[in-house]
Amino acid sequence: MRTLETDSELRTDPRWQLIERIISSSSFQKSARVRELLCYMAEKTLRGQTQDLTEHAIGRAVFGKPQDYSVVEDSSVRVQVRQLRLKLHEYFGGDGHDETWLVEIPKGSYAIAFRKIERKMPASEAASTAAPRQQKWLRVLPWTLACLFLATTVVAWLLRPLAAAPPPWPLSVLFTSSRQPVQVVVADVNYGMMRLVDQQPVTLERYLSPSYRSGEDISNPHPTVREARMMRYLSDALLTSYADLVVADSLLRMSKSASNLLIIRSARELRARDLEEGNFVFVGSPSSNPWVSYFQSKLNFQEREGAVVGEGPKYFLNLHPKPGEQEKYQGLAFTGSSGEDYATIAMLPLPGGHGNVLILQGLQQEGTEAAGLFLADADNRRKLQQSLGITSSTPEPVYFEALIRNQAVAGAPSATSIIATRLIHP
Repeated sequence: MRTLETDSELRTDPRWQLIERIISSSSFQKSARVRELLCYMAEKTLRGQTQDLTEHAIGRAVFGKPQDYSVVEDSSVRVQVRQLRLKLHEYFGGDGHDETWLVEIPKGSYAIAFRKIERKMPASEAASTAAPRQQKWLRVLPWTLACLFLATTVVAWLLRPLAAAPPPWPLSVLFTSSRQPVQVVVADVNYGMMRLVDQQPVTLERYLSPSYRSGEDISNPHPTVREARMMRYLSDALLTSYADLVVADSLLRMSKSASNLLIIRSARELRARDLEEGNFVFVGSPSSNPWVSYFQSKLNFQEREGAVVGEGPKYFLNLHPKPGEQEKYQGLAFTGSSGEDYATIAMLPLPGGHGNVLILQGLQQEGTEAAGLFLADADNRRKLQQSLGITSSTPEPVYFEALIRNQAVAGAPSATSIIATRLIHP
């Protein structure tokens, strides 16, 4: 981790003193990378070295990226800057509401903008200044109030059709009144490809180990030059699937006026401490997004696959079949083929109870894509609520899981229907 050393001139700058207060606040205590990122960007800005604030330079200086890393393939800097913007908004809306300077990161730039905040005149001074004008205001006050009422009424009437609607259920469970960000964690394609190379199941603990992510903890001790080059690429790149992009786009559309609160993250960037609180959407099954396995024990429909990873069709195991239900729901043999595929949609609380999780997982990419498209359709959401017995008067949140089936044609999902549902009582 980079250590920031400041000289006496920087330390006495009130803007730098503000940065130090910000990184010491409660909003930044659990975000060491975001703290370091803010310090680096602020230091370069205050020293007039904004030409050094490029995405590639920040990746190398703050996150230890190699000289030849690609900002096209690795979006971690952009993700962290988006998180920093949200953290700054949270600080100035809470601990820093009395600050005289405002810290902003303009869109399209990595340079910090310091803006002086104009404070209102103290009440005592305002009262003494207003006294000579009191008689004048008493004469014009009735007419002023009448005009103000008329203007307010006209503006309210004009804006009424443009009022932003809140996100629909079940996303409404995630967008709380506190306006906290909702983190969409997409699948790690690198992980799926490494599992195919390794031909071994991988636990979440092993996935999080540096040796596995670097490709060192792989069964083949003597890879060819080509295999070694591929493993190095997989260990550094952040890749996801087309299905996850479709789901993310559906979530953005459904979020409506709250879409600015959505943060897209790779499963590779997440850490266990991140799940202590907050609201999340996990996209993909345990074989592509290992974080879903963290919640697998709470679900009735659980993903299973062949004895050798990557061989044989995957299926959902129905742990407690109800009358008329199957014990297994087998999907496509591989992504891109045609036939029936399955997916589940589940809403669960975080283990500590300080947030909620929406999980969209398909046996293949077609299933995951179908789950996102299913929720984006208002009629499908209404059918799901009816199947679960949820009405407009039902207090939220309601925790559930639903098994859906779709017909895939050459990799494209269609004709989605609900097969089974369960209410979850945490």
